[in-house]
Amino acid sequence: MQSSSTQIIPTSGSVPTHLAIVMDGNGRWATKRHLPRTAGHLRGVQSVRRIIEACAELGVSYLTLFAFSSENWRRPADEVSMLMRLFMKSLRKEMKNLSERGVCLRVVGELTAFNAELQELIAEAEAHTAGNKVLTLTIAANYGGRWDILQATRRMLAAHPELSAQPDLINEASLAPYLAMAYAPEPDLFIRTGGEQRISNFLIWQMAYTELYFTDTYWPDFDSAALEQAFEWYKGRERRFGRTSAQLKQA
Repeated sequence: MQSSSTQIIPTSGSVPTHLAIVMDGNGRWATKRHLPRTAGHLRGVQSVRRIIEACAELGVSYLTLFAFSSENWRRPADEVSMLMRLFMKSLRKEMKNLSERGVCLRVVGELTAFNAELQELIAEAEAHTAGNKVLTLTIAANYGGRWDILQATRRMLAAHPELSAQPDLINEASLAPYLAMAYAPEPDLFIRTGGEQRISNFLIWQMAYTELYFTDTYWPDFDSAALEQAFEWYKGRERRFGRTSAQLKQA
């Protein structure tokens, strides 16, 4: 289990250990080119492949991609259906490639909302890549940060019913093991493409001290050069974690 940045001061480097991305702008990329929105999602898969490869080469240990939020069910039914088919196709196609590159795949979210075939594919892909160590790739699917905190609280109380009668004993350390991404450190850097400047219910517990980087570039156009530009911005950040600049220099 990883410790919280509000409890300890994590180590910071020039390259983020954990990178989290909201891959936004697929539909707008397509609309701008007078193409159906599906074309943008298809092109977006290519960007996913490029960024996974770049992160592995640059030394990122954890990459988390927000693929489908719990709010995305509100989109048109045909688009949601297409996204589900694209998810299954990508799992089948990329499973071997991920394993060959040393990528361990994890999928987090309320997966019971997906059909049985997709749930089986997810389990198969996770098992197939479980022993890989180069990069841990997490796909957040039907995920929401508030859902994560709620499900963690329920699981914690189910495992430790005595805490319901002694709420003063509940602290960050008691809840943290039940969060969906307890296996990963908190993100050092968050990137959102597409011009919007919000985190949209993504990893809201985990991103308490994450550096937030927003770019107007649509996700289908986001490449290794854009990633390195974000990393250059990250290098210039002073990550104080509650300390003063003077203390940071002394440290």
